[in-house]
Amino acid sequence: MNKQYTPRTWPNLKGLNGISDAVLESHFALYQGYVKNTNALTEQLIQLAKEGKAAGTNLAYAEMTRRLGFECNGMILHEYYFDNLKAGGSPMPQSGKFFDAVVKSFGNWDTYMADFKAIASFRGVGWAITYQDPTTKLLSNHWVTLHNDGNPAGFIPIVVMDAWEHAFVPDYKPTERGKYVEAYQRNVDWSAAEKRVH
Repeated sequence: MNKQYTPRTWPNLKGLNGISDAVLESHFALYQGYVKNTNALTEQLIQLAKEGKAAGTNLAYAEMTRRLGFECNGMILHEYYFDNLKAGGSPMPQSGKFFDAVVKSFGNWDTYMADFKAIASFRGVGWAITYQDPTTKLLSNHWVTLHNDGNPAGFIPIVVMDAWEHAFVPDYKPTERGKYVEAYQRNVDWSAAEKRVH
């Protein structure tokens, strides 16, 4: 049975500090495109398989399969991103599973934040993501390019920041990514990160 994804909404994100409602609205529309494309590609690939056309030599099938990873991860990462935002954010944790994992992994909160902000400020399109290793339970920050390039397999996304220009332009110039990183940090819902830690 084919599962169709339904685009989610985040009406609670109006009035973010330093990220305009207009940028959010265009961002939501982009996200809806990822959902639509994920559904369409899934249907098309299932149909090709039913027709006996699922083959590595079928170039259309191969390229659509590769594209599905990009579209699906674009959908999922945006959901993590929007889910870990809240107007005005929430207080930085002083205790709890997430805070304890930060201290165990980085030594202290300031080192974690410096590392995350450095990665979030990289040039180029991508994502800054704090992951938890399911084996060691340690946290690490990663740069993920193109949604599907750089995700460590099996790791759990804990804090997700969209670092593509569409997340902050025209609020900030493309060269002002650092200002967007600061705005993002002011709106992080750390309680969402707490719920994701295992």
